[in-house]
Amino acid sequence: MKEKFIENGIEYVRNGDYYIPNLKAPEGTYNIGKYGRLHSIFIKENRPTVYSMKMLNGTWLAYLEEIDTTAKEMIDKFIKDMAVKQGITEELKAKDQMAWFGAMNNIRHSAEEFVLRDFVYSMEVRK
Repeated sequence: MKEKFIENGIEYVRNGDYYIPNLKAPEGTYNIGKYGRLHSIFIKENRPTVYSMKMLNGTWLAYLEEIDTTAKEMIDKFIKDMAVKQGITEELKAKDQMAWFGAMNNIRHSAEEFVLRDFVYSMEVRK
């Protein structure tokens, strides 16, 4: 019996009577925040084959980091756009901080709800 072989791009190593995949953790550090972790849980529960494929390819952590970064960018853009549309300015902040804070908080929650529903918890897999 061979000690190791490669099949379908995966190296297998003999361990007793069995061959197991010789998997290694990807190199580098990844900054995965709230949205990446939420997407991770969603994919593991609802799309286990996607999770398995990305783990075997070694792209899982990079994928989650990209999801997290994109979600944060979407929320920031949504907040800026809605603040302009609703006329929430620094002038309002100077005059009435509580009104400004309440309006910005409403926008932030709306942005997060939109991104969670249409991006983080989407069944569509990116890349």
